[in-house]
Amino acid sequence: MQISSRFTIAVHALAYIDLFESQMRVTSAVLAQSIRVNPVIIRGVLSDLKAAGIVDARKGSGGTWLARPLSSVTLYDVFAAVDPVGGASGSELFHFHENPAPQCVVGGNIHTALDDKLLAVQDAMEEQLRAVTLETVVADLVGAARSRGQEVPEVGSAAA
Repeated sequence: MQISSRFTIAVHALAYIDLFESQMRVTSAVLAQSIRVNPVIIRGVLSDLKAAGIVDARKGSGGTWLARPLSSVTLYDVFAAVDPVGGASGSELFHFHENPAPQCVVGGNIHTALDDKLLAVQDAMEEQLRAVTLETVVADLVGAARSRGQEVPEVGSAAA
């Protein structure tokens, strides 16, 4: 099982925006340098975050900023915004093979034996994602950077 990298790209972008939006225009090109992915990927992720009301942006080189404080954004909010898998999209985390043989002892009963267990795993993961705000992630990031002797801008943005 693997969640797409769009989720961690989005978290990275939001942390960067939070730390630097008051100091510079945060564009997809700027974010792409930090995340080390193509700006096209960043623009797609930012578009999803904008549709979810987490960021706002101006087309062209207008930049991106937080639309709400990160204390009100959970990892689940980000996950649901950018990953096609997840409860908010109605998708299941585990994609079951399409056509198990109904006459087979295993194929005919595998859904009964496994579906509720996989849903419970997805529910637990989503619950954990809901328990963590991006504010906490940024605070941990800042602590890690400072422990490495790196200078970090003051935490918090205009949206806070």
